[in-house]
Amino acid sequence: MTATIRNAVRTFMIENFLFGDAASMPANGESLLDSGLMDSTGVLELVAYLEDQFAITLADTDIVPANLDSVDRIAAFVELRARRAAA
Repeated sequence: MTATIRNAVRTFMIENFLFGDAASMPANGESLLDSGLMDSTGVLELVAYLEDQFAITLADTDIVPANLDSVDRIAAFVELRARRAAA
């Protein structure tokens, strides 16, 4: 499931933040904030996407770099959250 989430997140970012320029997409483990791909507004857009796409709810305390600063971190966080919701 993590690979599916990772691919969906990458596609969202390429389409919405990079306007289709896949070559500019940082590696899965690279910081999205440090690379300049995402700023605070981008984080809010990402949160809205994750909540809608994966039927999860993020609390304010979830919106931290430990959960959302790379594609790998996002995929792991969403998978964990989705498992908890299904349990």
